[in-house]
Formats: sequence, C-alpha cells, structure tokens
Amino acid sequence: MMHEFLFGTFPYIALTILFWGSVLRFERDPYTWKTSSSQLLRRKQLIVGSIMFHVGILGIFAGHLVGLLTPIVVFDALGVSHGAKQILAVVAGGIFGLLCLAGGSMLLHRRLFDSRIRATSTFSDTWILILLMIQLLLGLSTIILSLDHLDGHEMVKFMNWAQGIFYFDGDAASYIVDVHIIFKIHLLLGLTIFLLFPFTRLVHMLSVPIRYMVPQLRPGYQIVRSRHQSARSKKMRVGRLDRLEKR
Repeated sequence: MMHEFLFGTFPYIALTILFWGSVLRFERDPYTWKTSSSQLLRRKQLIVGSIMFHVGILGIFAGHLVGLLTPIVVFDALGVSHGAKQILAVVAGGIFGLLCLAGGSMLLHRRLFDSRIRATSTFSDTWILILLMIQLLLGLSTIILSLDHLDGHEMVKFMNWAQGIFYFDGDAASYIVDVHIIFKIHLLLGLTIFLLFPFTRLVHMLSVPIRYMVPQLRPGYQIVRSRHQSARSKKMRVGRLDRLEKR
C-alpha cells in the first residue's frame, strides 16, 4: 500500500500542486516571481558556477523528458535498441551530471560560506539548492547501478511508469516495484522537488522571455542615464520649479 501511494498517488499530488501552486503564485504574488540574484555580492564565482549548473541541469532535464516520456514504439520505429538508449543515457547523464555537480557545488559554497550572501538568502533559497544537489548525487549513483543493466530493460520499467502516470494507468506503480531502492529514493525526491517548486525560486524556470524573442512583442525601450546626467536633469527640474514659484 505504501509503494502504491508513493509511486501511484503521490505523483498526482505533486504535479497538481506544481501546476496550481505556480498559477496562484503568479496571480497573487507576481513580484516574488524572481531569482533574487546575488550577482552584485560575488559576481565571478556566480557566473562560472551558474553557467555550468544551468547547462548541466537543462541537459539532464531534457534527457529525462525525452527518455522517459517518448513512447517505446517511437524508439523501435527509429531502430534505437533499449541497450543503445541505456548507454546513451549513461554517457550523456554522466557528462551533464558532473557538469551540474561542479557548478552546483560552487553555487552552494558561496551561499553557505559567504556571510553577505548567507545573510540575504531565505530558508528556501538554501534548502532547495541542497535538495537539488542531493538529487544530483542520487542520479549519478544510479549510473553505477545502470552499468549492470546495459540491456536497457531496467530503463523500460521507468518509461512504463512515467508514461503510465501521464496516461492515468492505475497499475503504473507496479512497473517499478522491484527496482533498486536508490532508484526509488531518486524518484521520490524528484517528486518532492516538484511539490516544493511553486514555493521556491525555481519558478523562474517557467519565465521564458518569449516577448523578447519576437521584436514586435517587445515592450518600449528603457531609458538609462548615467549618474552625471541624472544629477544634471535633477538640477534642471529644480531650476524650473524655482522660476515657476517666482512667477
């Protein structure tokens, strides 16, 4: 019963909160929909770590999305065997995983050990990054386990489970009942991150700047003045007010 709840019912709870929680946050608190960047406090380490982390995590996310949700018949039609798919997942997952781990370690280090950044960080800022790093380590550890299943049949179980959830298959949880406990913890923590998603800075992942990609949809230009120009403009406005008062 516990297995059925965790992998048959909990996914729907997590995905429902992910969707509606994100919608409600955007509608009720749009000004909290941001990353709260700490770039001004420690720029160099942030840029290097952020690029590595984001490239890695985007590669991992794309791999999981395509690998788990693409119907098996599509791979069969393309002539991609389960074994070839498994080897591709191990190689690509390892490369993007290590890249993400290196970048994430830099981001976590600056957030935990830089007093200024730590003082401006919220509880969720720190702990969501820690959870992501734990999830990443679990994911990398599954690569070692996957080396014993290069025939790809173990991966087919996860594909059947993920697609079963989206197709509302009542037996979805049964597809992974006998997989290694590390895989189960990895899946469970991933669902928990989905559950926490709307309440953290991760919501910025949904803010794709579509309007800026299409010139016709871009808002008006922002006028930016230097400090000298701003001071000069202020003096001119004060001068105009003085002349008006004299009149």
